[in-house]
Amino acid sequence: MSARISAWIPEPADLEGAPAQVDLHAIPREGPLPPAFHDAEFVVPPHGSRRVLDALPDMPRLRVVQALSAGVEWLLAHVPPSVTVCTARGAYDVAVAEWVVAGVLADAKRLAQFRDRQRERRWEPALLDEVAGRHALIVGCGSIGRAVARRLEALGVSIQGVARRARPGVAATAQLPDLLPAADFVIVLVPHTPETARLFDAGTLDRMKPGALLVNAARGAVVDTGALLERLRSGRLRAVLDVTDPEPLPPDHPLWDAPGVTITPHAAGDTPAGERRARELLAAQLRRYAAGEPLANVVADGY
Repeated sequence: MSARISAWIPEPADLEGAPAQVDLHAIPREGPLPPAFHDAEFVVPPHGSRRVLDALPDMPRLRVVQALSAGVEWLLAHVPPSVTVCTARGAYDVAVAEWVVAGVLADAKRLAQFRDRQRERRWEPALLDEVAGRHALIVGCGSIGRAVARRLEALGVSIQGVARRARPGVAATAQLPDLLPAADFVIVLVPHTPETARLFDAGTLDRMKPGALLVNAARGAVVDTGALLERLRSGRLRAVLDVTDPEPLPPDHPLWDAPGVTITPHAAGDTPAGERRARELLAAQLRRYAAGEPLANVVADGY
């Protein structure tokens, strides 16, 4: 490791808590990358920036790629095997967990329907549901899944977790088909990997309880959009989606007008507090790297 560490991060380049031996540079939002960028040791790529991702394989001094997102499937194919990739796991737990709970409650209390009736100036009461006493299946039991579980349990919802590998209180993914029929809410929080692509296909969706709610705060490609659309149209399922496949969702896509669905534009984690925690994590990672200490949130097997 050189005496001075060249680190390139999205604008702005000021970062409270960064160590003194790190030279921080801002990755320009547009235009060609500066020649000095290619000598970086530590890079934080802007999400989806093709020009930055395409440059990563040809950077001889690159040692660490730090994402400011919890998911890293969008960059892994561009990073050489010798380079360490780290996620921002933990930074957005509160924001995403609150979004999930908001989606569950909004569905139970028919808020979207009442908003439509408000626009029509139509006073028409409806029978509402309670979430207390219901059962939720959380598919993906990382830090966000645990944050969701705590909040739903406080509302009187019973929880069953599902993850790649079984552990106390958490079932393995292989058990998912047997667990789905009992769930009132199925909350999807898994990363997008080859194993989770279209995990919720027609067969999986048909295992869900009729009238159940699918909540997807993971990645759109984890759910078969066509299969979900059919089940929304039939009234068999309802859904709250922060992610879609394709994404962004084209204006003429039939999912927009499907009955029983609420869509937000991949915004569940976008809060000032979440962004602040991500930058605090970045500063801590730079301190660890400068001190030669192990980094946090290192990706292994796509996670």
